Amino acid sequence: MNKIWLIIKREYLVRVRKKSFLVMTILGPLLLASIMIIPTYLANQNQEKRIIAISYENSDITNQLIDSEYINFSFVPKLEAENLKTDFFDSKFYALLECNNDTFFLTSNQQISINVKSEIESQLAKILEHHKLKEAGIDLKVLENAKTTIKLSTKIINEKGMSSNSKTEIIMGIGFVSGVLVYMFIFMYGTMVMRGVIEEKTNRVIEVIISSVKPFQLMIGKIFGVALVGLTQFILWIILTIIISSLAEVLFLNNNFNSDLNAQQSSVILSEISNINQYLNLEAIFFSFLFYFIVGYLMYSALFSSIGSAVDAEADTQQFILPITIPLIISFILIQPIMENPDGPLAFWMSMIPFTSPIIMMVRIPFGVNSWEIICSMIILIFSFIFFTWIASKIYRVGILMYGKKATFKDLYKWINYKE
Repeated sequence: MNKIWLIIKREYLVRVRKKSFLVMTILGPLLLASIMIIPTYLANQNQEKRIIAISYENSDITNQLIDSEYINFSFVPKLEAENLKTDFFDSKFYALLECNNDTFFLTSNQQISINVKSEIESQLAKILEHHKLKEAGIDLKVLENAKTTIKLSTKIINEKGMSSNSKTEIIMGIGFVSGVLVYMFIFMYGTMVMRGVIEEKTNRVIEVIISSVKPFQLMIGKIFGVALVGLTQFILWIILTIIISSLAEVLFLNNNFNSDLNAQQSSVILSEISNINQYLNLEAIFFSFLFYFIVGYLMYSALFSSIGSAVDAEADTQQFILPITIPLIISFILIQPIMENPDGPLAFWMSMIPFTSPIIMMVRIPFGVNSWEIICSMIILIFSFIFFTWIASKIYRVGILMYGKKATFKDLYKWINYKE
């Protein structure tokens, strides 16, 4: 046990002292925030005013078009409109809108933006609708007054018959983020174990280490050492995210122009956050996340380490990685369908299969899962980890000292059945 602890300590300290670990730990929350903020910011900055030309004599319908945030309508004489059909390059107009017997044409010297097309279509449809209603003798004011906005509140009844409010959007967001994080960490740190084994095997360092410890002890030490690295980075990401969010909130609230509005928005957000516990057990979700992240990683990293021991270079790992990563990829692809029907048979069975349960069960838990399902899934995952670790150790003990031969699945089978 002491040797395993020494290996865990070595693997942990070697990785956390790397500059790449420190850089990614600091940049991780910033990159995640950038992924969400920058595309929206760039999309807004990319928007520009488009001027659409309309002939004065074209149609009574087009005369009712109104300017929007990114589209301006400008009425031009008929002669200028005809000239625009042949030459847009020297004009300020983006396109020319024409009408012929309720058929509309939008002409330009470039591909028409989908947003521009949709905006014009929407306005024209509304104008035509009002025209037809007027012709039918229907008072438009009556229709406007009859419009009603409904806010549908959802409630969930638990096994004890108690009801509580629920927020589907927040639940889906937590489920999606939890599933993606488990997928990302298992993939990232599992492959880190594999690369570490390949590197030591290529540098012949493994021969020196094996002389002092058993292959199984080395494998377990590497797996748990990297697991601690991943857990450390995850906790630091949470702390840094909270700090960055707090700083952003302070800067946001110190804006002199919108201080009252921002304070009101902040109070609404804080109130919403405080109410989450009414319909979500955040503590149970957090501990479930830690369990599925850690145990799911341990199972997959055992398989990744066995692959690393069976090859001499990372380029040779492709044939072995594919069968292992397919369940992870399928789980990631099915996150959205699972959220649409979290209690369906597909969701149930995928949350029981150990290769997919770490991701799928974390997607389902925020929606509410029976305790027996969670316990059953956890037990299956734990026994699967033990079983696949035993299988991986058999491959590891033989493959770690094999050089110059490209291993096949047949070789792996022989190594599993090899008896000393």
